[in-house]
Amino acid sequence: MNRAATIALAPLSLVYGAAVNIRFALYRNGIFKTQTVGVPVISVGNITIGGTGKTPLVEWIAGRLAERGHRVCVLTRGYRRANPSERVIVSDGERIVADVEQSGDEAMMLARSLMAKAAVVCDANRVAGARWAIENLNPDVLILDDGFQHVRIARDLDIVTLDATNPWGNGRLLPAGILREPIDSLSRADCIIVTRSGEAIEASLQERIRQATGAPTVRSTTVISRITPLGSPELDADREALRQPPVAAFCGIGNPNAFFPQLRAEGFDLRHTEVFRDHHKYSQTDIDRLTQRATGAGAHALITTAKDAVKLGSMRFTLPCYVIEIEMQIPEADRLLALIDEAIETRRSELSR
Repeated sequence: MNRAATIALAPLSLVYGAAVNIRFALYRNGIFKTQTVGVPVISVGNITIGGTGKTPLVEWIAGRLAERGHRVCVLTRGYRRANPSERVIVSDGERIVADVEQSGDEAMMLARSLMAKAAVVCDANRVAGARWAIENLNPDVLILDDGFQHVRIARDLDIVTLDATNPWGNGRLLPAGILREPIDSLSRADCIIVTRSGEAIEASLQERIRQATGAPTVRSTTVISRITPLGSPELDADREALRQPPVAAFCGIGNPNAFFPQLRAEGFDLRHTEVFRDHHKYSQTDIDRLTQRATGAGAHALITTAKDAVKLGSMRFTLPCYVIEIEMQIPEADRLLALIDEAIETRRSELSR
């Protein structure tokens, strides 16, 4: 956003900030009530718009809890789905029972990646969704996706993701900046996960986090785990062979500036890149135009993200298209898991009294 736009939008940011502060004050003072549900709740969220890596973290946590024998359900809003007011059971943990139009792209991506590990339910009303899931799916842990601002549902661990490459933009609230709420709101967090942090968290970022919260801070990175042909997720593409020919990459995600550099760092010869808006619903015209531009730039294949791939099943491609799957790596995984275990055990002890 340029300086002129930032200045023009600054008054709206003041109004937005006042509304945010009033809302949280109403919860703090008990005028708006926080609702508890009958199982431990782990929230993963952020304080900015755009991709901060929260969805890979939700997947990582759900997978680790499933490995430990937990019955997990992920609760998500399901952005840009056909009927946002309708509750949608995307996956019951064993099979997918909705389509991407009903669920939205991120919810479907989670359902596919967490097959046989966790159920996925979309509901704008997180409390009602949680209670339905407890009654019908019998989870012993709920994971609240994008839950930091959804304080109506009580949580036992509040995890916030910060993108090390752009933690708070220009430092302004929406719409003049990318902040959903002030930086000092991190004081509500129980743990900060700094994503895309490389070998260490930058000292200035670490200090600003310390000023806002005493919560433990854990760094993480994302790596390419698999590359698969579009429509054949059971097959592994030859990564080395794909690095040789020129390719084009496209995506409609919250942070495309993380996707393309990751491909270049992996050695892909990117001749053309194209960005669609986050949660974009693709048409055949989009794909045809993209293919034409990619071919004109000399590309022999297309590469996209797993989030985009769930919306491309009905599209026709005249160039081979491959899907990048990523996974989160957390060097201090034991530390994070200890916090999660403690939160779960504490809630269980309270519920058993």
